[in-house]
Amino acid sequence: MKSADKMNQVVSRNRFEKTYIIPEDEISKKLPKEILLRILSYLDVTSLCRCGQVSRYWNILALDGSNWQKINLFDFQRDIEGTVIENISLRCGGFLKYLCLRGCQSVGSQSIRTLAQHCHNIEHLDLAECKKITDVAIQPLSKNCSKLTAINLESCSQISDCSLKALSDGCPNLTEINVSWCNLITENGVEAIARGCNKVKKFSSKGCKQVNDRAVIALALFCPNIEVLNLHSCETITDASVSKIAEKCINLRQLCVSKCCELTDHTLIALATYNHYLNTLEVAGCTQFTDSGFIALAKNCKYLERMDLEECSQITDATLSNLAVGCPSLEKLTLSHCELITDEGIRQLAAGGCAAESLSVLELDNCPLITDATLEHLISCHNLQRIELYDCQLISRNAIRRLRNHLPNIKVHAYFAPVTPPPTSNGPRPRYCRCCEIL
Repeated sequence: MKSADKMNQVVSRNRFEKTYIIPEDEISKKLPKEILLRILSYLDVTSLCRCGQVSRYWNILALDGSNWQKINLFDFQRDIEGTVIENISLRCGGFLKYLCLRGCQSVGSQSIRTLAQHCHNIEHLDLAECKKITDVAIQPLSKNCSKLTAINLESCSQISDCSLKALSDGCPNLTEINVSWCNLITENGVEAIARGCNKVKKFSSKGCKQVNDRAVIALALFCPNIEVLNLHSCETITDASVSKIAEKCINLRQLCVSKCCELTDHTLIALATYNHYLNTLEVAGCTQFTDSGFIALAKNCKYLERMDLEECSQITDATLSNLAVGCPSLEKLTLSHCELITDEGIRQLAAGGCAAESLSVLELDNCPLITDATLEHLISCHNLQRIELYDCQLISRNAIRRLRNHLPNIKVHAYFAPVTPPPTSNGPRPRYCRCCEIL
């Protein structure tokens, strides 16, 4: 029997069963009920459901609401039906604080309405990829779940501004909101959230193409505690709004503005001026950024740990030399498609403080100017765990072997085009393997 079926049978049993049933097994007879409940509180959902099938007494203990404060059903996403959520809601009541339904595409708005009506103390709700969820589900959450602090609506394509307005009215304690890939969200919904939920620390609207400068400026003005902001593919935003975020949200730690092609060095200079504790910056595809912006950043943001500069095609070795000096904590650096980077830039990076102590991942895909000399420079990077070298035509197999001799645990991902066979005058053309080689 599937785990989800077992769960449905267990949680749907009469929630008003009497707790004075005499235990039958020796363990239950010797241990007080309070001790057994404490032991069961450490079990996951699957284990609790199994315990609930041992005996009537264990069923009562296993289904005690105090054991169901945190439920993650991601592993059962294909099997979970709405009735399971409704039964869990009835069983758990006010005990439930954390519920993850990520990927449970059979769960609809009615199930969430039942949840909202019975689980008033829920604090964290993950509904990512629950495609059937609509604005109808969010209204009762707003009305009944004022303690909600985190909600994930990623890829809930039917969610609109109405949901955000409802949350802004009834859930003032929200600190984490994810509406990525909710294509109906506009600046109106984001502004409503900003005005009603000024405790927000994490906000993600990745792929929401209708989120514009007005929305981002509202976040800057009304949510000054933002630490994590993801605006990936919000294509119309400009320096004006991101600079306002930098100025007003001085606690900003992680920023993603990848594919925001309107941004220029003014954004980087603003971040360098106000956000000295920034540790993650993702700017892939921001083709207007130049060395000037990254040099300013390197001088002032010494806590940077992860940087994605893919397709920042104007940067040169000057950026790397400044990062090497100014960012000693750098762990992951992506330079894919940065076609002006040369061996000299990698040499300076490898000579910096970050290379010896921190650097663990370096991505150099499609950097046509780097050669075997780059790998020689990286031999001194003792913590390097992975390097990407796809389509680096001047890198040889021998250089990779030498690097592995010095760093035996490193993972090197490279592509070597198949050698064109020499023409033959006699007989059929020999067959050659056309597969790429992953090292």
